[in-house]
Amino acid sequence: MARHAMTAKMMALTLAMVFVSGCQQSAAEKQNATVMEFPRPDRTVSAAGDTEFSTEAARDQAGEAEYVMDWAGIQLGTTVADIGAGEGYYTIRLAERVGLKGRVLAQDINRGALNRLGERVTREQLDNVAIKEGAVDDPRLPENSFDRIFMVHMYHEIEEPYAFLWRMRPALAKGGQVIVVDRDRATHQHGIAPKLLFCEFETVGYRLTGFTEQLKLGGYIARFEVSGARPEPSAIRTCARRYPQP
Repeated sequence: MARHAMTAKMMALTLAMVFVSGCQQSAAEKQNATVMEFPRPDRTVSAAGDTEFSTEAARDQAGEAEYVMDWAGIQLGTTVADIGAGEGYYTIRLAERVGLKGRVLAQDINRGALNRLGERVTREQLDNVAIKEGAVDDPRLPENSFDRIFMVHMYHEIEEPYAFLWRMRPALAKGGQVIVVDRDRATHQHGIAPKLLFCEFETVGYRLTGFTEQLKLGGYIARFEVSGARPEPSAIRTCARRYPQP
């Protein structure tokens, strides 16, 4: 009797494990389904870091935001998407620069950071700022909407760069530009080598139109524009083997 009871318990446990395993596999398949048509980045990806890159006072003292906004040509009336907005260092300063005729969309995948940013936006009465949650493989931006897309110290954390850049491209308005600020480091050390960055953008249909290294940024700044037709996902070729990590 005891043996039969034990056998029944073992069978129930086995079935439960199979059920859980099946659920986990299905969840994984569902998660990967959105990127199956795109190549894997074949390089390391930085774990998501602190949503605050440095203190705002230190960054302002270095003149970081002013330099980047000047370099990017941000002016009254500009529409900007701030990808990986975090605590909103750039969002707040962009909102002031573009004025009421401009618009800033703050996007992040960190819901907690977006909630805190939303409280700040409400507190400071920034009527020209909207907030949106994105995905690891899709910024979820409206098409033909932005003169500039900012990606500041966050590109190396994107888990699916080819899918992300491919889906981001239609969001640029005519003549729109992507502004990337990052560090010349291995991607698992919260940075990306410039040549690897250039290649990943190029293979998804962007061209490099500007680049400079600046100590005040703690790295470099690059500018990209759309170039040619957007390639089919199956035609995208990965870059990491052509440009090994530093």
